Amino acid sequence: MARFLGWRLLRALATMLLVLLIAFATLRYSGEPFDRMFPHGVTVEHQAALERKWGLDQPFWAQFAAYLRGLAVGDFGRSLFTGERVWAMYAERMPATLAVGSLALLLAIAIGIPLGALSALYRGAAGERAAMGVAFLGYAVPHFVIGIGLILWLGYYARALPTTGLATPAHYVLPVITLAIPMIAGLARFMRAAMLDAIAQDYAVTAESKGLAPGRIARVHILRNAMTPLISVLGLEVAGLINGSIFVEAVFSLPGVGRILVGAVEDRDFAVLQFGVIAYAGLVVAINLVVDCLYVAADPRVRLEQDA
Repeated sequence: MARFLGWRLLRALATMLLVLLIAFATLRYSGEPFDRMFPHGVTVEHQAALERKWGLDQPFWAQFAAYLRGLAVGDFGRSLFTGERVWAMYAERMPATLAVGSLALLLAIAIGIPLGALSALYRGAAGERAAMGVAFLGYAVPHFVIGIGLILWLGYYARALPTTGLATPAHYVLPVITLAIPMIAGLARFMRAAMLDAIAQDYAVTAESKGLAPGRIARVHILRNAMTPLISVLGLEVAGLINGSIFVEAVFSLPGVGRILVGAVEDRDFAVLQFGVIAYAGLVVAINLVVDCLYVAADPRVRLEQDA
């Protein structure tokens, strides 16, 4: 296990370094940020002074090396527009993002996994076909389309729920549902496929031939074996949830880190964008690392196959 974890950590570090380099290069060659800071224009002398202040007059590799040195000591830079420390900006908004994301994840697990399992056990029924049709639609529709639809339906026409901010518990309902719907659909579809595959395996057929109760077969033999491959899919769905939170926060005007990223893209605020890319990429890499470890713990054969 130690060897497996060591290789995974090295791969994670290499991935993060590559993400850092690509993000840094993309932002540096995307244009000057001063066009947004001074929409009516800026003199050559003033622009040169600003470039010297922020180190933008240095060669690319010198800028990148300076940025890595800053990261090594926990200095993530400051916003070009406000001068505020980037870490402080994200720390202030992170609780809202984590609250909405955590609630959406719990809702998706509570609904998606049982829905997929029941669809497999009652396959062919009219309700099962309808549920899978809705799940397919929910997985295909983007977050922002779902969000706008819920705002129009429950916010504008029915006036049942608030549509912006997070002032009260009721404000969480629409953003959480919007973020959870694609994940519910994805988990339900995969859980159904995993259950059907487990039902067709020899151990399930043998258990049925021995006269075991259908409920015991489903609980002990089918569900347990179907949950193992679900671990990896759950990691992918969480990564998708992280990406979807950016759109959901923009649609519902939530005070989360997604709003910071959207504003930073518009303003070309290099330090703010770079930290956002690092944070989101780091979360995805960390989730994948945890998923790999859980998968090996659940099925040690995976580690043996990779070591071989």
